[in-house]
Amino acid sequence: MLPIVSVRQDKGTRWFAEQDSSSPALSLVLVSYGSCVYWIEGQKVVLDKSDMLLISDRASFYGKSIPTLAHEKYVIAFRLSEAATGSSVSQLPILNGYPYVKWRTGLYDLMIDRFKAVFEQTAESLPYGNLMGQALLLEALVHANRELDRHRLPDDKLRLAETMRSYIQLHHRRQVTKEHLGQAIGKSPNYAATLYKSVTGQTIGESVHAARIKTAQYMLRHSLLTAGEIAAYVGYSDASYFYRVFKRQTGRTPAELMVERDGSAF
Repeated sequence: MLPIVSVRQDKGTRWFAEQDSSSPALSLVLVSYGSCVYWIEGQKVVLDKSDMLLISDRASFYGKSIPTLAHEKYVIAFRLSEAATGSSVSQLPILNGYPYVKWRTGLYDLMIDRFKAVFEQTAESLPYGNLMGQALLLEALVHANRELDRHRLPDDKLRLAETMRSYIQLHHRRQVTKEHLGQAIGKSPNYAATLYKSVTGQTIGESVHAARIKTAQYMLRHSLLTAGEIAAYVGYSDASYFYRVFKRQTGRTPAELMVERDGSAF
């Protein structure tokens, strides 16, 4: 497995970190907002939103915020256990990159969901949270390797995929089909569906569910609506189906999030 050393979310303009030579670990980074900079083995590496970075546990580095420029990112520090070094996990090419591997992910929505889930599983000390965190981390690394194996798609295809992703974000409360996305980018429905899956790693339906559940999570914590009302609002006419999708996507029930409602909702 991949024992997780730490998971953190860095925000703002004040941040500094460096490799602890007495306790080396691999560092997997995803920037969700703004920009920051690392120096890895003397090389300057600037990260912007959607950039991912995996730093080898054999590399020395330090990183910091860019003055006056706010940023947000997630960082997962982990090690390869003895069991992992003798298994197929150690054969993932990305784990052998030295001193680092950097790429701009086309799977941003999927990746940010996995990073947030790892953070929640470990930070909230959920039952078996560390084990779940390791499983989610491994999934993210497999997606990263598949993406790197495909190489970077042409910019025009990335732009079309981003147009479709924006369409889903705007219209996820309604039915979204490949016909809708094809019309949005001026291509055939089958072309739109195939391109979207190749760039994002998700089907259209999976992305719609993810967007709906993301909206539902916010509303469960910050509104006065019942779970059934929220289900209807985000596009599920069958509340029981909403509960199943929510549990599958988050590992939690709507009721568990409702108890976290802040005072501003009342």
